[in-house]
Amino acid sequence: MYLQKLHLTNFKNYPLIELNLSDKINCFVGDNGVGKTNLLDAIHYLSFCKSYFNPIDTQNIRHDEDFFVIQGVFVKNLESPDSLICTQKRNFRKVFKINKKEYERLADHIGLFPLVMISPHDSNLIYEGSEERRRFIDIFISQFDRVYLDNLISYNKVLHQRNSLLKLFYENRTFDMDALEIWDSQLIILGNKIHSKRLSFIEDFTPFFSRFYQSISGNKEQVSITYDSHLNDNSFEELLANSLQKDKAVQYTTTGVHKDDLIFAINGFPLRKLGSQGQQKSFTIAIKLAQFEYTKNCKGFKPILLFDDIFDKLDNHRVEHIIKMATDHNFGQVFITDTQKDRIVNTMKKINSPGKVFIIEDNNATEIEF
Repeated sequence: MYLQKLHLTNFKNYPLIELNLSDKINCFVGDNGVGKTNLLDAIHYLSFCKSYFNPIDTQNIRHDEDFFVIQGVFVKNLESPDSLICTQKRNFRKVFKINKKEYERLADHIGLFPLVMISPHDSNLIYEGSEERRRFIDIFISQFDRVYLDNLISYNKVLHQRNSLLKLFYENRTFDMDALEIWDSQLIILGNKIHSKRLSFIEDFTPFFSRFYQSISGNKEQVSITYDSHLNDNSFEELLANSLQKDKAVQYTTTGVHKDDLIFAINGFPLRKLGSQGQQKSFTIAIKLAQFEYTKNCKGFKPILLFDDIFDKLDNHRVEHIIKMATDHNFGQVFITDTQKDRIVNTMKKINSPGKVFIIEDNNATEIEF
């Protein structure tokens, strides 16, 4: 699978731009702030129906304009090309279409055109709270498991209802256990399904991750990812019963899979506290490369791989190693952003990889020969 064409109108800094892309490697090169990352974010929209960086769609409309349009043409093996279009107008809901047919639910699109984004933003996986790591695992699994996505959506709706009821009890100084148990029973069923899927996923995913980390680091350290959940050692029924008084006091549900986390460790110690910048960056890159490999195995075809400015703080040898690894592993279509034209061009020549290099400046892209 690959993205053949990308067309943007009023998206972020681009009034109008159209790119004919290579099915192998595409490099966007230019100074900081010229909009390289915005092109990758547009591609992310076509896969996930939303931005990788900004969840407020209207803020991605170009300044002083009333709408943006993102269009793309995807090719899957010998199938007919699929035309996607995402339109966002101010004060209107987002519209997403495939082959001119609008989706009734955006969730129905997730997983059809999978991609993996590797970005400096990924450091949030290490430094931010558990919500960021849950978001990663949920988006990941949802790309290849529609039932999981539906269970997750339903769980969050039930959780909202339970929290609203707890708040109502507090405000009215009342309590109705029968009413609460209606939501508890649904939360337990959905939560157990989500926990089971996350647990099996981490068990299956970890060997992929370990293999890529050892490849990047040269077998220098031992790393691990551990799934941390209240449900690992207790039943959801017991957890809800034991936390009832606390839930009533704070007016929200304090236990469940919405509190799950991932623990990252290097040589048995917390990565966040004791890992160097290079180790932390290698850790997140390995997670994303493993995400690619795992998704490919589940979907039966290769996702698109986006490298956004990941070569900062890496020497040229490691940059070349990562790009060559992507080529050797036959990752399919790859997008790369960088500020150093000579580094990218020389690397592409050295590894003799087919592809295109675009110079990004003045809200436009110019393809160059190399």
